[in-house]
Amino acid sequence: MSLDAMVYTADGAEKYDDLTTAIETPGETWIHAADPVPSEMDALAERFDIHQLAIEDVLDEGTRPKTEEYETHTFVLLKTVRLSQRDDIAFHKEVQTSPVGFFIGTDWVVTMSTTDVELVDPSASRWAKNGRRFADRGTDFLVYRIMDAIVDDYFVLLDEIEADIEAVEERVLDEPDPQLLATLNDVRRDLLAFRKVAWPAREAISFLSRGDVPEIADQNEKYFRDVYDHLVQVVDLIETYRDLTGGSRDIYLNTVSQSTNDVMKTLTVVATIFIPLTFIAGVYGMNFAETPLAMPELYWTYGYPATMLGMGLLAGLMLVHFRRQEWL
Repeated sequence: MSLDAMVYTADGAEKYDDLTTAIETPGETWIHAADPVPSEMDALAERFDIHQLAIEDVLDEGTRPKTEEYETHTFVLLKTVRLSQRDDIAFHKEVQTSPVGFFIGTDWVVTMSTTDVELVDPSASRWAKNGRRFADRGTDFLVYRIMDAIVDDYFVLLDEIEADIEAVEERVLDEPDPQLLATLNDVRRDLLAFRKVAWPAREAISFLSRGDVPEIADQNEKYFRDVYDHLVQVVDLIETYRDLTGGSRDIYLNTVSQSTNDVMKTLTVVATIFIPLTFIAGVYGMNFAETPLAMPELYWTYGYPATMLGMGLLAGLMLVHFRRQEWL
């Protein structure tokens, strides 16, 4: 758990260990709570009039990204995403998400996450170095910088997924096996999970860019529109990659089906060739030697070699016919 408080003024940025001191200090205040304890959450909720339901949304991993307006602030929930290796099998990865809540006030912002979000620290460092310049833009500009970093990370994940899809596509044609089909299904499942994050995030950011949120200054709305445009691209790429995985799955199924058809065609040709040979062998396997209507060729000196030669010629003619029909 950690609780960081920074106040930005025209003179620069200053970090405070005490929450009360940071709140009482004039300037633009940013407080970040990573995996806060109940006492810290209660203190933040009481001081900034944060509703308990909004805090529960941040702590609940299943809550989808959204934007909600309250009397004293606007609440925005986004999610960071990353790919984690499931096991030792190649391409076996899954999308993992972590919620980040933004409570945006007029001159303050509280960010809250259940884990240490790596994208928050670089934003704090930039503001610490450029506090004088950023302080004039307000805490809503800080919110934009953090949100933009989160969305930019979406593209990194999509690049990883694209690389996996290309690798799977190559193997589908070269060495199709059942494991590839399972991998393709896993990728489609991960893209669906990613879509459940990116699609509502797009709507949440769109709400911030329309001028309906009083905590967002008019001069900063264009930055949120830029984030919205990036999310539109993310959603489009997700749909494109889902189509690619669907196409790869169809290629795999067609390849397996074609291989099965080739095997069945070969077996059919072999069976067809042996049908007349089996009939001839069956006829001469009948014991008619002691009967009045005995087979005269049974007593012919060249009967056996003539029969074998005839069976060979018959099989050869059928093979020639099948090759001309391009069945072999």
